[in-house]
Amino acid sequence: MNNLNWAIIGPGIAATDFAKAINEVNKNIYAVCARNIEKGKDFAKKYNIENVYDDVDKMLDDKNIDVVYISTPHCNHYEFIVKSLEKNKHVICEKAITANSNQLEKVVNLAKEKNLILTEAMTIYHMPLYKKLRDIIDSGKIGKLKMIQVSFGSCKEYDVNNRFFSKELAGGALLDIGTYALSFTRFFLSSQPNEVLTTVKEFETGVDEQSGIILKNDNDEMAVVSLTMRSKMPKRGIVAGELGFVTVDNFPRACSALITYTDGSIEKIEEGDTSKALEYEVENMNNYILNKSKNKNLDLSIDVMNLMDNVRNQWGIKYPFE
Repeated sequence: MNNLNWAIIGPGIAATDFAKAINEVNKNIYAVCARNIEKGKDFAKKYNIENVYDDVDKMLDDKNIDVVYISTPHCNHYEFIVKSLEKNKHVICEKAITANSNQLEKVVNLAKEKNLILTEAMTIYHMPLYKKLRDIIDSGKIGKLKMIQVSFGSCKEYDVNNRFFSKELAGGALLDIGTYALSFTRFFLSSQPNEVLTTVKEFETGVDEQSGIILKNDNDEMAVVSLTMRSKMPKRGIVAGELGFVTVDNFPRACSALITYTDGSIEKIEEGDTSKALEYEVENMNNYILNKSKNKNLDLSIDVMNLMDNVRNQWGIKYPFE
């Protein structure tokens, strides 16, 4: 039984599912902060939360809070991570953890200075299936890794006022869904890509609507990533080696995968439960803090953020606050 007090900043759609996960694992949530106090009270009543705030600084002054979960638009992540760490709170922040690598470097250094846990709520890093697949690939079962293909298409409703299409809120496909695809890619690559080629089609508001990204590292492993947020595509990741390939459908919260060998035989790999995806994140965060276990996922988040910076620089897309 853990005794950590969790708090939530931003009771939006993502926080709804995460609140359920915290309650399932920890049995209660200590506090929530919302810009609209009535919205906060409604959220608190629904998820049995003890304390409600409409001022982040006041909530973070509460010394009883151990962990803060941040679920706000990307543009606010950095500000709230800094505030939380400065008040000596451990932090798990929704993806993408920050808007750029400069922000991420600063909060990583602050977390180290404060001896606090900082991690990204990226399901791929926490689903049990991925550790099992990593072990299989590292064992050489599919031979030397050669190529990764990832596609993710989400058809967002046309609405220029929606945060997905807002440059001011760091919208666009890359930070919203591309972070999943690149996290999948980086998780399996043996080293960080140092060659990046990309092209983009912008939405009318100036954010990235769809793109293609090609990556290559020093080990001659390559990856091809396809993203769009105005048309539907499979959430599919393929990791190919000399002896076979692994296919992971609906990869963000996957609990099964197929290995297809060069002789045509197929093996099914199963591990974990899709419905518990966010519970795994809560459990891992508790474990990092209570058992002082090493959080290796932050290194992956740093690599992915550097890739996204590289990609956006090639596109010439900057957010107004950068």
